[in-house]
Amino acid sequence: MKFLFFSMLSGCGWFWLSLVAMPIRNPQSQIRNPIDSGKVVYDTYCLACHQADGRGVPGQNPPLAKTDWVLGDKTRLIGVVLNGLNDPVEIGGETYDNPMPAHDFLTDQQVADVLTYVRSHFGNQAPPVKPEEVKSVRGKK
Repeated sequence: MKFLFFSMLSGCGWFWLSLVAMPIRNPQSQIRNPIDSGKVVYDTYCLACHQADGRGVPGQNPPLAKTDWVLGDKTRLIGVVLNGLNDPVEIGGETYDNPMPAHDFLTDQQVADVLTYVRSHFGNQAPPVKPEEVKSVRGKK
């Protein structure tokens, strides 16, 4: 009888120990954050030209901070990411003429995330870009 009781306790002990050792999943941690994802895309594909502070390189790569190109028409901004830009642009009285390659290899979600990141950083405050908006622009290509 003592053996049976001890074996039941040790069995329960393993059960409780396994519960304690189980990782606790936080449902909030599984929610995707487009800003974090956008920063990863920015750091990978945009940072070299537009710099960590979004101010670009004078005379070569335009700033992303507080410009109409970023804060204005989402369709135009999405089009620049998907199609690139080969023509010189004037921003704040300065001309930028370094071509930007197309990034049409990025998914709709990645484009939306990186543009949401850019539109909410570097002093910018603009509404997010949705993957559906990117899909719509990509479809008109």
